[in-house]
Amino acid sequence: MKTTKPRITILGDGGWGTTLAILLHNKGIPVTLWGAFNDYVAILDKKRLNSRFLPGIKIPKGIRITHDLQAALLDKEIIVFAVPSQYMRSVLKKIAQIKFSRNAIYLSVTKGIEVDSLKRMSQIVKEELGKLKFAVLSGPTIAHEVACGKPTTAVIASDNKNIREYLQNIFMNERLRIYTNSDVIGVELGGSLKNVIAIACGISDGLNFGSNTKAALLSRGLAEISRLGKTMGAKPATFSGISGLGDLVTTCISEYSRNHFVGVEIGKGKTLKKIRSQMKMIAEGVPTAKSAYQLSLKYKISMPITKEIYAVLYRNKPALEAVKDLMTRERKEE
Repeated sequence: MKTTKPRITILGDGGWGTTLAILLHNKGIPVTLWGAFNDYVAILDKKRLNSRFLPGIKIPKGIRITHDLQAALLDKEIIVFAVPSQYMRSVLKKIAQIKFSRNAIYLSVTKGIEVDSLKRMSQIVKEELGKLKFAVLSGPTIAHEVACGKPTTAVIASDNKNIREYLQNIFMNERLRIYTNSDVIGVELGGSLKNVIAIACGISDGLNFGSNTKAALLSRGLAEISRLGKTMGAKPATFSGISGLGDLVTTCISEYSRNHFVGVEIGKGKTLKKIRSQMKMIAEGVPTAKSAYQLSLKYKISMPITKEIYAVLYRNKPALEAVKDLMTRERKEE
């Protein structure tokens, strides 16, 4: 792999995409940030502040910001996908219609599962663009904390050892420690499914339940994720690591967690429709709850917490009724 600093484009001007652009720029790497909406891109470029998705963090002048997808992809050696999961396919279809490099490395930092197809991001990328040099990055990476330089860890997964070690060197700094993993399936599933459990933990907090309840949701939620992941071909050990347990804990307790926030508001009695209307950012756990529930049916895997969250979000089931049904299920061994 090359040792010179590569030219990188981040596709997606949300909080995490913006954070990664700043991180790379601070390492002296030439970086372009692409946004889907021209009006907002113009605001970012002028004000150098992503007030909607990453308030309080200045965007350095050296970062190029553009709405031109072709220009963003031109002559780049690493392309990072940081768009919401439910918009990933539409962005990929646009890329497929223009000139893009098949020699570049493509890295997904998107956490989610497509609702209609039940496919992971790596599967969607392969479907739309063909076989590429590909990797995923995931972990307990709340964007605002990373942007503020608070220490954390993440995992880069790829079936190609050279690619994952190359990207590890590119993204790692003294405050973001990167590990590598060959289990793409496990890393993608861990980063996606934990958002459903975070909504459950938020509901618990909104109902003023205690630490015992949250500990139960975390531990049993991890068991659900691991069961489904193993059936889908992931390595069970991945779910006890950074992209599994680590990301799960962070998303379930952080004040910056959008998914936890959605749960808290539901626990307080608000409807999902009202909560969404008041949010500027997307809570990936909402569509993922539907995907995860459908996957549990497809693979015949018991996922009681996921089932109840799906019922609360999409069947208007009262949160307290969901709690009762979880607690009074048939007795069993752990």
